[in-house]
Amino acid sequence: MTPARNMPPARQVLVVDDDTQLREQMAAYLQDHGFQVSTAANAAEMDRALAGAPVDLIVLDIMMPGEDGLSVCRRLSARGGPAIVMVSAMGEEVDRVLGLELGADDYLPKPCSPRELLARIRAVFRRLEDVRGDAPRRGTAYHFLGFVVDAVRRQLRAPNGTTILLTAGEFSLLNAFLEHPQRILTRDQLLEMARGVHSEAFDRAIDVQISRLRRKLHACTDGEVIKTVRGVGYLFDAKVTRP
Repeated sequence: MTPARNMPPARQVLVVDDDTQLREQMAAYLQDHGFQVSTAANAAEMDRALAGAPVDLIVLDIMMPGEDGLSVCRRLSARGGPAIVMVSAMGEEVDRVLGLELGADDYLPKPCSPRELLARIRAVFRRLEDVRGDAPRRGTAYHFLGFVVDAVRRQLRAPNGTTILLTAGEFSLLNAFLEHPQRILTRDQLLEMARGVHSEAFDRAIDVQISRLRRKLHACTDGEVIKTVRGVGYLFDAKVTRP
């Protein structure tokens, strides 16, 4: 039998929702499936929890008293915080797209089943593991147009040396482009390479996250790195090396 000390540590999940019953139900279900779970009723409690211990992923409600979930998502993503799965009664497409544009890695409308929430969380972690797991085989860094990508820390360093932190979804897509530079990739191919959830919400997230990634690259270099090939897909137009 493998010694317990060799077991990988449980993923740390923080459930942030002002609905006490729903919050505790989600936490109990995730704990039953192997996650280490803590909870918070609002943004202030969330900040205290994050200050006390590292968190890998946040399940985040939008409609909360005080600072709402969209504002929380914006500020956490801006500083490269944990992965975020939004869960909200605001389930219209415009609400989902806004959450994804602000940096969420996935979005589930309420009511959602605990099984679907679990599947979405596992999918986000798979994307992170696939990116990190690939790095040791062929090096831990990519170079292109003066940028350096750290495949272990999920960090993008600009030509001027500043660090651009990426969400899990953005980094998964960047990794797919870096593995297949100067080649047209369809949305379906990108979904498969990023191992995303094949749902309407995540299909739309591909376009949103590519747009976010494109803006971050364009802000630090001249020209367009990720080009849209109308009716076909996307092209990463740069030479990529692995020293």
